[in-house]
Amino acid sequence: MYDNPAAPMAAGAGSAALAMTGAGQLFWFALAAFAMLALGMAVKRIVPVRKRKA
Repeated sequence: MYDNPAAPMAAGAGSAALAMTGAGQLFWFALAAFAMLALGMAVKRIVPVRKRKA
């Protein structure tokens, strides 16, 4: 088990298995940007909207 570097991926090691795929920096930047966009949109839906005074 410890001699095989692919064993954690078969066991479902979560983010460690994703890190072992050799994904580049651009992939992680895009993943972080998507997470921040999703968080911002979720907060925007939760926070009440102020009505303008006519």
